[in-house]
Amino acid sequence: MADAAPRLKELLEQVLGAPLPVGIRAWDGSQAGPPGAPVLVVRHRRALRRLLWKPGELGLARAWVAGELEVEGDLYATLDLMAGLVWERGEDARTLAEALRDPEVRAAVRGLVRMAGPGLPPAPPGEEVRRRRGHLHTRRTDRRAISHHYDVGNDFYELVLGPSMVYSCAYWERPEEQGGTLEDAQRDKLELVSRKLGLRPGQRLLDVGCGWGSMAIHAAREHGVSVVGITLSQEQAAYARKRVADEGLTDRVEIRVQDYRDVTDGPYDAISSIGMAEHVGSEKYLEYARNLYGLLKPGGRLLNHQIARRPQRDESEYDVDEFIDAYVFPDGELAPIGTTVAQLERAGFEVRDVESIREHYALTLRRWVTNLEAGWERAVRLTSPGRARVWRLYMAASALSFEHNRIGVNQVLAVRTPDSGKSGMPLRSRTWNV
Repeated sequence: MADAAPRLKELLEQVLGAPLPVGIRAWDGSQAGPPGAPVLVVRHRRALRRLLWKPGELGLARAWVAGELEVEGDLYATLDLMAGLVWERGEDARTLAEALRDPEVRAAVRGLVRMAGPGLPPAPPGEEVRRRRGHLHTRRTDRRAISHHYDVGNDFYELVLGPSMVYSCAYWERPEEQGGTLEDAQRDKLELVSRKLGLRPGQRLLDVGCGWGSMAIHAAREHGVSVVGITLSQEQAAYARKRVADEGLTDRVEIRVQDYRDVTDGPYDAISSIGMAEHVGSEKYLEYARNLYGLLKPGGRLLNHQIARRPQRDESEYDVDEFIDAYVFPDGELAPIGTTVAQLERAGFEVRDVESIREHYALTLRRWVTNLEAGWERAVRLTSPGRARVWRLYMAASALSFEHNRIGVNQVLAVRTPDSGKSGMPLRSRTWNV
């Protein structure tokens, strides 16, 4: 008799100490769970072995990436329901070690072991980063981390990001129901950054983490500035250079494969850093801020656009998200916005404006997920089934995290104010929105 799903549901609820809010369909075709709820499809008992050997988020992620675990129904709703059980149970939740003190839980785990079958832990999917020993955020490790994420293939990014080729939070001045599109919102974001920086013809702009060249092209074409864009991705640089040539802007835009620590041709009038600082790392952040400060003219402005996390009660307990670290952004770290502002100020900057655009990123990510799902078969051909699954899960989960204020994104405008104290900023704040 096909009964794996009811047995699995009962055992998991005993281990977790809470009812499962979703249904389960097992490899034998059986199903259990609340009617009408989204369904977790456990395609192979190997998924259980992954969870037993690596309980929690990483075990679930490995089963998802390997195609052993799928969702039938609304992915966003499923992640929302599971978040309270797996990711957000709070300080009162039992750890596995605490749970195993309970004889009934130990018996349930033994039952799961029998269901999973014998064998060593399955090898992680090929899309998982292979860790090497050594220090984080050296030039070499940063190049390797950036390559893992960005050298997936420009065609894949075109499919996900759309024509704008901007891989950061858009700025939705016109919601979609009012006729706004993702391309409109990304163009509006680039223009917002340009206005905050006060770009004028003849100025020099350094675009740190320039991606596929969208900010550099916009600034040169719309505001007449000369731009140096830097990236650690060879694929991004090649794509950006072609775009610059196609726009006829090679006399005003230079794209380099270069680490921000190796830029020495300042001073610049302005610096944009959009979605790059998350890769810097907490130990290197002050160095990053000081380097950018040193590259600016007195009165020069920095626009630092960066994802932030909520502060911890004890910051020493902060752990990098296992799934994101293993599959998406190796070595990436998020900091609270207060920490970022403090580090910029320690480097010498005067912080003039902080704007949270958290809800905008949720809207952006949902559009990227829609693009990926609409082009799913092509996305799989361009990368791999596992890589496409990584992106779908990471973007959908991130959208929910922004919506629920688990993470945010902020634009920090800072100035290298001269000793005279004359910052060059307008008396009225937020004049760029007028």
